[in-house]
Amino acid sequence: MAEWQPWIGKIETHHDVLTPALIARFRATIDSSDSGEIAPQGIHWCLCLPDAMTADLGDDGHPRRNDTSFLPPIPLPRRMWASSRVDFHVPLRAGQAIARRSTIADIVEKQGSSGPLVFVSVDHETLADGTIAITERQTIVYREASTATPLAAPPETVFAAEAAAWRRDLRPSNALLFRYSALTFNSHRIHYDQQYAIEEERYRGLVVHGPLTATLLLDLAARSIGGNRVASVSYKAEAPAFAGEPLHLVGRADGETLTLSAHGGDGRVIARMGGVMA
Repeated sequence: MAEWQPWIGKIETHHDVLTPALIARFRATIDSSDSGEIAPQGIHWCLCLPDAMTADLGDDGHPRRNDTSFLPPIPLPRRMWASSRVDFHVPLRAGQAIARRSTIADIVEKQGSSGPLVFVSVDHETLADGTIAITERQTIVYREASTATPLAAPPETVFAAEAAAWRRDLRPSNALLFRYSALTFNSHRIHYDQQYAIEEERYRGLVVHGPLTATLLLDLAARSIGGNRVASVSYKAEAPAFAGEPLHLVGRADGETLTLSAHGGDGRVIARMGGVMA
């Protein structure tokens, strides 16, 4: 752990403008029929993006990490978004100047069943015209490369969610993943290069982005209770979702408490999201 201590407290800031065109493309990507200048929740993951040169990308499509990079150069080749706690303070609107201030909050090493894991927690403050609009604690996990043979897709079952008041069923397409990668300037090859995803990272297909799954759950809430009604959420990824396979989104509200989850075609939990309404 001592070698990563210098990264704790490190800060970087990115700037952006929330344009009407980005809002329109974001809505088109998730098939939202909403309109207007108030942006859907989740669009902050498409703002203030890293802008590494193409020549500075690694074999996996992520920017290479080194002694001067914002994220520490942890020598574990696989990374994923493990969880986030997000607080929505005020809605984002078209035309606002956006700044995101990110701080490395913590770095923790653990031993998992598949080998060593390193969890990096990053605190993000998203400001709109100088006012704090969104705060987030994001945790990224790094792990060893897998050598296991990718498992075939499990048999699809009839997904019953008796406790769910809201539901949306879809099969994320390659085009959906491509569009979301473009919106987030994410060149991680597991989302668009199927041969790489299968042969190098040992997945059975293209992997649905964690933030996209979270966005679809926020969109399910918006379709059910209205836009920008979520005050805070905690999101945890539990299993990968894959392009072309069923993705079942379910949720409900119990008073002001929100419970949402994403499930695969066999019913397994992909991600859980708990929250509170504004």
